[in-house]
Amino acid sequence: MDFQGKVAIVTGGSKGIGFGAALRFAQGGASVVVVARGAAQAAAEQIRRETGNDSVIGIEADVSNRVQIQSVVRNTVDAFGGVDILVNSAGVQRYGTVVDTEEDVWDEVLGINVKGMYLTSKYAIPEMRKRGGGAIVNVSSVQAYVALAGSAAYVTSKGAINSLTRAMALDHAPEGIRVNSVCPGSIDTPMLRWAADLFKGDQTQDAVIESWGRMHPIGRVGTMEEVAELIAFLCGDKAGFITGGDYKIDGGLLASAAVVLPK
Repeated sequence: MDFQGKVAIVTGGSKGIGFGAALRFAQGGASVVVVARGAAQAAAEQIRRETGNDSVIGIEADVSNRVQIQSVVRNTVDAFGGVDILVNSAGVQRYGTVVDTEEDVWDEVLGINVKGMYLTSKYAIPEMRKRGGGAIVNVSSVQAYVALAGSAAYVTSKGAINSLTRAMALDHAPEGIRVNSVCPGSIDTPMLRWAADLFKGDQTQDAVIESWGRMHPIGRVGTMEEVAELIAFLCGDKAGFITGGDYKIDGGLLASAAVVLPK
């Protein structure tokens, strides 16, 4: 897909799905702003090196901080002239029930995963209007549909993302701004490997990830490149009639029955 002349902001862009999306847009010729709390500039340098696209910059910012996000959008416009694409990929995972999740942890998860999308969209959308439209992709999860026990804050945030996506899509369709969400299953990212380390016991990290992969009908976990391709499609011209949707990329995980019948 050709993104020549487009300007993309990608939050959570220093690693995982966000990095994959930023890399994909840069490969397509877009000007890209990598936003992350840390290592944004290092990620931008890596993308420039891998793609030969010099129109990639990194900005360190906390997506839950209004002043910092206003600055990100302002700096993007100053550097590249506007905003056409926004990928809201910044997110954190924390484990716990509502009883044992401390209030500051709850606020952290909802602040980054949901408030961060609200703020970044709030300040990017007016710039998209000036360009005659744009595309936004919010990174959600299969846990927007099915809950993993002991993940109350995370599951809540992902359900909220899908609802926010629909609201934004309806509100901004008349302005030529399309909004969709992607809902990955297990994807081989630093976040997944962090989770594998938490639960591996006497297993290796790779063994845990392989076991999680076997839970998906396709028989493996996904890659950040596969998610990036879906994001790129949803932001491209060929997806011009697609808005308000939530798109599973889960290796068939949610298509499987809850009970396995005996053979």
